[in-house]
Amino acid sequence: MENLNRILEINLPARQSAFLWGPRKTGKSTYLKGRFPRSLAFDFLKTDLFFEVAKNPAILRERILAADAATLKEPVILDEVQKVPQVLDEVHWLIEHLNLRFVLCGSSARKLKRGHVNMLGGRAWRYELFPLTSREIGKIDLLRVLNHGLIPVHFLQSDEYCRKSLKAYVQDYLREEVFAEGLTRNIPAFSRFFDAFGYTHGEMTSYTNIARECGVDSKTVKEYYQVLIDTLLAVRVEPFSRRQARQVITRASKYYLFDVGVAGCLTKRLLREVRGAEFGKAFEHFILMELVAYRSYSSKEFALNFWRTKTGLEVDFILGSGEVAVEVKGAGRVTSGDMKGLQAFQESNSRIRSILVCNEPEKRLHGKIEIMPWKDFLDLLWDAKII
Repeated sequence: MENLNRILEINLPARQSAFLWGPRKTGKSTYLKGRFPRSLAFDFLKTDLFFEVAKNPAILRERILAADAATLKEPVILDEVQKVPQVLDEVHWLIEHLNLRFVLCGSSARKLKRGHVNMLGGRAWRYELFPLTSREIGKIDLLRVLNHGLIPVHFLQSDEYCRKSLKAYVQDYLREEVFAEGLTRNIPAFSRFFDAFGYTHGEMTSYTNIARECGVDSKTVKEYYQVLIDTLLAVRVEPFSRRQARQVITRASKYYLFDVGVAGCLTKRLLREVRGAEFGKAFEHFILMELVAYRSYSSKEFALNFWRTKTGLEVDFILGSGEVAVEVKGAGRVTSGDMKGLQAFQESNSRIRSILVCNEPEKRLHGKIEIMPWKDFLDLLWDAKII
């Protein structure tokens, strides 16, 4: 894992601190050790340190002040900071009075925000680390990516070990970490919601239908989804609705888990060939997460939506304010029927760039639609030639 070069760049000028967020096992601690090898680091996953600092937060300040001046020129690393939110007052004091820099690392800011703790008042920039991307792993075995996912340790494991690790990740982290952090009180209902999320993954969401499955009201289901968003475990894609002549769906959102392999484990999916409906869903999810990671790492912050009419015409992803439309098809040969959504969207957005990402071996142009092999699309994306 140490040999994987991550795209994320954290460059901190004098007096500037940062938060680094990301789900567990995405490689945050490994990244920080490589990026700041001379930094003083505290890991609150260590039980003795956790209890000592939780009981007396001033201990952290005293330990930091005991370090030599050369060490304190580097940012101080605090790992799993959400476990001891009270230390943020000490961090604030050290930033203000001694001009120290910090990188505060964790898997979720939700507990901090809900507890109304000190979030440093804008003194820390925000970064996020995602699972691996196509640009970081180079040559891609697509089936391996879709089955293993791109959490570094899972991606590098054998098929057998990866399946066991994914199952443990879903059971021990996705469910129980939420409970352990006290982010939801009704454990049975949230567990049923998590199962329901599996079969609605990547589809338009009906809060009412899921609420019926879980035995709670739709307001509670919305809160459950928000828990997944705030803990960085899911991505929400909203419908695109600006300046449309057709009757379009404008309210139902889609939700995707942060990793295609974790989603496959949750939905009990094992892909054996590069074809079929299940492959198509996983392939779409993979392209989405590349778009999400590129948006964050490039700091472009473009909008990412989907478009669907009430008659069922759909475009998977609309980028920006409508500059680029991306349809994802797992087919090895695209047909005219695969282009209907893009063609319909073009009717009221004639200047848009329309791209159909697929499994064909070569690029071609069908009218105004660029039919593009997925490898070419990802190369252009990371070279900033898509948006």
